[in-house]
Amino acid sequence: MTENVVPLFKDPTPDTEPAPAVPLTVIPDKPAPARPVRVFVRGRRAVAGAVKHERTRTVARVTVRHGAYLIGGTRIAARRVWDGRTGARYQRMMRAAEAAGNYEAAGDWEERLHRFRAERHRRRMDLLKAPQDMAKSAAVGTATGIGALIAVGVALAIATKDPWDVFTPLMALVELVRLLVVIVQMVWGPLVAVGPWLALAGLWALGRHQAAAPQWSLPANTRTGDAGAPITPSIVVTALRDLGVAPLRNAIKEMGDAGAAMLGPIRIAGCGVEVDVTLPSGVSTNEVQARRKKLAENLSRHEHEVFITIPEAARTVRLWIADSGALDEPIGPSPLALDETMTADYAKGRAPWGQDLRGDEAALSLYQRHLLITGKSNQGKTAALRALALWLALDRRVEFRIADLKGVGDWAMFDGLATVLIQGPTDDHVIDATEMIEEAVAEMERRVQAPPGTKFTPLICVVDEAQVAFMCPVKGDDGRPYGGSKATSRYFMAARKIHNQGRAVDVLLWQGTQDPTDQNLPKLVREGAHTRASLVLGTESQSRMALGDSAVDGGAAPHLLRQGLDKGTVVVASDGIKIPAGQPSITVRTHYIDDTAANQIADRARALRDGVTTLTTADHGEEERDALADIATVLGDNPRVLTADVLKRLTTLSPAAYGAWTPGDLKRVLEDAGAEPYKSDGRMVVGRDRVARALANRDTDGSASA
Repeated sequence: MTENVVPLFKDPTPDTEPAPAVPLTVIPDKPAPARPVRVFVRGRRAVAGAVKHERTRTVARVTVRHGAYLIGGTRIAARRVWDGRTGARYQRMMRAAEAAGNYEAAGDWEERLHRFRAERHRRRMDLLKAPQDMAKSAAVGTATGIGALIAVGVALAIATKDPWDVFTPLMALVELVRLLVVIVQMVWGPLVAVGPWLALAGLWALGRHQAAAPQWSLPANTRTGDAGAPITPSIVVTALRDLGVAPLRNAIKEMGDAGAAMLGPIRIAGCGVEVDVTLPSGVSTNEVQARRKKLAENLSRHEHEVFITIPEAARTVRLWIADSGALDEPIGPSPLALDETMTADYAKGRAPWGQDLRGDEAALSLYQRHLLITGKSNQGKTAALRALALWLALDRRVEFRIADLKGVGDWAMFDGLATVLIQGPTDDHVIDATEMIEEAVAEMERRVQAPPGTKFTPLICVVDEAQVAFMCPVKGDDGRPYGGSKATSRYFMAARKIHNQGRAVDVLLWQGTQDPTDQNLPKLVREGAHTRASLVLGTESQSRMALGDSAVDGGAAPHLLRQGLDKGTVVVASDGIKIPAGQPSITVRTHYIDDTAANQIADRARALRDGVTTLTTADHGEEERDALADIATVLGDNPRVLTADVLKRLTTLSPAAYGAWTPGDLKRVLEDAGAEPYKSDGRMVVGRDRVARALANRDTDGSASA
């Protein structure tokens, strides 16, 4: 029997034929290609390093700079030629004036454009006729020259007895022409070769002089930056945004128009521009005023070139921004020194004092206004005060009584103009000045008691360096001090009395003083002045004393003027000068009148008067005076003087003796002496010869006395 055997190993012979085996291809190992990343990075770093290297950047800057010089010089030269040959410059200025709203200036530029075009047309017509004129001139010149040369040749032939010498001058001319042709041939070639390079060098030099290259390519020491750049709305808004006032900065950022709505139109104003800024809610005007220096720096200006004032509109500041460096330029001489025919009118005229910051004339009315001017020493205080007095001296009706407590001759030209001229800094001069003011008080009281409707001639009392009077410690015989700020002070009380009532009867007090304080300029005296002006001062508190709190709160800042650089510049608070609406003060650059010009103006003023006897001390009066002798004294060298002027001079000579005199008293004394007044040109006068004859013939035991 057959048993089924199960093999324990796999049969190597399968029942079915196996599928053919697919041979496998074995790819031998190859090295992986090296990636160029590291090489690329290294190359890029090398290129970046070379580009950023300082030497490469320097070479690039030099190349761009000098190329830009050439291009910019060409552009500038082409524009200059274009402006010179066409009316482009006039049209450009006309458009700028119209954009600024200055239609008067636009009309002026339009008129200049018409004149330019007319003259250009005339030149072109002359150019059309030039060839014909040149041909005629050449023919005439040639014929004349040949004739002259032949004449010279004939003279030469006669002298040498050689007929051929007639042509010697002509041949010399031909030889000269040939020599010139040779010279031109020698020079022309190099000139043609070098000429273009010289032209390029000239254009490059022009571009270099004008810095016509990008700012980044210029050397560090020649980059102009934006100092002195024209003021635009964006510059103003940016300056206000960066002022350091958080509410203002946030409001500008939130405005849809980036703050443009805050600004009014930018107007040309003299040597600068002016713009009104309406501040957003939550920002006060004094916050902007307190940051004047930072605002000026944000506008690329110096502090003294930016002025901030408060106009009438609420929450508004008015910025006046000077052209860079414009305030350091002089404003020119005074019209008083230029116009020898100028006269003055105390009641209706205005003194030409200087120019405001807009460049307009600043004229001051002196009619019935007490005046106070302050400032540091040697800043032009006396010159500014004296300029007003010199103008007013051209009105022959005005009487001056002057006390110069500096005493260096600044007011010496008023000798023969002022009835009293005290010059000196000592206590004795202060005593004389005080008594001069007290006599003016007596004259004021006499006028106040005169019948209603009486007309008076103006009396101006000037005290320069008034701080010397206020600080004088000397006491009089009655124990009262001359100086001081109390009710016992004689000078203080006399000044207060004139301030209280003098204006109504044309008795005025002008004072000039240094560094105002409560000690050298009491409050009641400084507040009694109608016109208050100040040159440079040291502190804001002094500015408030000089001009008042309201003026300083409104933007007046004499303490921000530059000592030594802003000589003659005054900040004025007065209704006697034209001040922009809403502003409490105005800054004026006064004309400087030197001593020579001041003496010439004083000579013109003396010529308008009959002659004035100037006293160097105040006369205290006497119980008994020789009236006839005093009349002869006040007549001086004048052959005849109006009786009204004689009375005025007698009052000045001795107010105590003659202050109450009337024309009848004068007539009585003269008739008693046999020197009665008489009419000349329809007016009563006193004759010098009659008075002198009466003095010579009178009996000395019976002389007339007041």
